[in-house]
Amino acid sequence: MPPKCKFTKDEIIAAALDIAREQGLEAVTARALGDKLSSSSKPIFSIFENMEQVQEETLLAARALYNEYIAKALASDQPFREVGSQYIRFAVTEPKLFQMLFMSEQTEKRSALGILPMIDDNYEDILASVQKGYGLDETTAKSFYRHLWIYTHGIASLIATGVCSFRPEEIGEMVAEIFVSLLKNSSCKKQKEKN
Repeated sequence: MPPKCKFTKDEIIAAALDIAREQGLEAVTARALGDKLSSSSKPIFSIFENMEQVQEETLLAARALYNEYIAKALASDQPFREVGSQYIRFAVTEPKLFQMLFMSEQTEKRSALGILPMIDDNYEDILASVQKGYGLDETTAKSFYRHLWIYTHGIASLIATGVCSFRPEEIGEMVAEIFVSLLKNSSCKKQKEKN
């Protein structure tokens, strides 16, 4: 009977996520993970075939953490507006994970609308919150989502890379300002179409 593994899969991934939080995914190596677990790397490879598999699982764990932020936003009174705030909050509290999930170079170039469903598992729920919350058709809702994402991604990227810092109230004001502008623009377009 083979010896029982010293660590569970969840414990190894939790340690890998801690390393990624501090230094980025490229720092999740067998040696670093062994050091974090106060062990050799042997127990890691009794559960995982290779470090690529560990890194893939670490990415999934980071995405699950991000999804918790978005779930909190979608459960709020103003879900779509709160999505932008939570996206930025994730960048503030988890800058390396934000970079890992949303700032890695893409091999294929896509439009902003094409990339959103690919990078965010919550795309359909967020889009539905826009449509339901503001009585918008799908095309207008997609436009809202695209504009707000570009704006909040810019703020979040500046924060995650340490280029700028913003006070929480500043972030709230900026997100509210762009959101209100989008609503006003949509209202003006509808009015012009009627006339």
